[in-house]
Amino acid sequence: MQTLNAGLAAVSGFMWGPWLLALLLGTGVLLTFRLRGVQFRQLGYALRLAFGRAERYGDGDISHLGALMTALASTVGVGNIAGVATAVAMGGPGAVFWMWITALFGMATKYAEGLLAVRHRRINGHGRISGGPMFYLEDGLGQKWLGMCFALAGALAAFGIGNMVQANTTAAALNEVLPIGAIPVGLMLAFLTAMVILGGIERIAQVAILLVPFMVLVYLLGALVVILSNLSHLGEGLLMILNDAFTGTAATGGFLGASVAQTMRFGIARGLFSNESGLGSAPIAAAAAKTDQPAKQALVSMTGTFLDTIVVCSITGLAIAASQAWTSGETGVALTMNAFASGLPGQWGHWIITLAVAPFAFSTILGWCYYGEKCFEYLTGLDYIDYYRYAWVAAVFIGAVVKLDLVWNFSDIMNALMAIPNLIGLICLNGRLVQEIERFEVGVREGLIEKYS
Repeated sequence: MQTLNAGLAAVSGFMWGPWLLALLLGTGVLLTFRLRGVQFRQLGYALRLAFGRAERYGDGDISHLGALMTALASTVGVGNIAGVATAVAMGGPGAVFWMWITALFGMATKYAEGLLAVRHRRINGHGRISGGPMFYLEDGLGQKWLGMCFALAGALAAFGIGNMVQANTTAAALNEVLPIGAIPVGLMLAFLTAMVILGGIERIAQVAILLVPFMVLVYLLGALVVILSNLSHLGEGLLMILNDAFTGTAATGGFLGASVAQTMRFGIARGLFSNESGLGSAPIAAAAAKTDQPAKQALVSMTGTFLDTIVVCSITGLAIAASQAWTSGETGVALTMNAFASGLPGQWGHWIITLAVAPFAFSTILGWCYYGEKCFEYLTGLDYIDYYRYAWVAAVFIGAVVKLDLVWNFSDIMNALMAIPNLIGLICLNGRLVQEIERFEVGVREGLIEKYS
């Protein structure tokens, strides 16, 4: 088993090497230029669409907000707590700057994914929407084999990073405050998961709309208290983020130091891990949105990267930098916990982080179930979907009670195999994206398309 895990770790290290990070970031840069900086020009409009009144026209299963919250349920999670901390611990405070850069260009990628997902979605035999990279790779690019490669990787990756890893994280977090054992927690998680996912995308979206804003608000309030309690160091922390992004960070305290290359590498890698821009998962949820214009849901989709990285990850990074906890030598959740402990009385910092991890991870289980299910549906049709859901519930229980080092490495490989065909599709279809955005923006200016439905 150790030999197998070591082999998977080596393959994972190669798959997520500089070449794939450059491809992911480069795709965002290309799309930013081709779409004339849509993420900067249209961000205000996109946020009003996302949080405004529900769409009145068009096919779809859930609202703009429901699609956004389902996608955020899968991205706002452990990566925002542990991922940011790991980037800072390994690359220094300057890594936060490169997370921002990744997010800014990643917003263009998310826009492109959302537009193509709605443009090429289908209504399945049950009258429900199915969409995502597998469909725009087949219909838009004419390469069904690439769509099948994406779907196979997505269906398998979902059980790892979207299910078992999250269940294990949830069980560990809950046992920190309620030491009742992994088996009761696993049974409870499996039951709650079944109650939600057996109701389909509508119920997943309903839970996400309630759970995601609440958990993000609680976490952000705790982080803001930490920042305000270290307000005298906030300016110093912000300057360090900006300066160290281009100079690296000298060794200090328990921090071993980082070169500029390390700072860029960890910032870009963890930024992409957090917001999933280019991975191809979020457009599966975007395709289900009720809308009469693909470009509208594309705008809503790109706000997910903004909220995930520019807002939530930034708050985490600023809390760690301002509290100077990054010099402790800790990494991951432990580092974020140290930062929160410095600004909150008693054990409040410990409690907030511990209790934040549980709903963050549980919401990811719900969102990734829909992603995996749609990938499985693409491969096998509708006859076996219930079996996939039953297997999903069983995997939640298994993930809560077993160790998962091998699952982490396997999931990383599958995620890379999702990203590669998706990025090929985005790059090859960028001309169609330009046509779609020009048609939409001309239609809005001339009053042919209703701006707010």
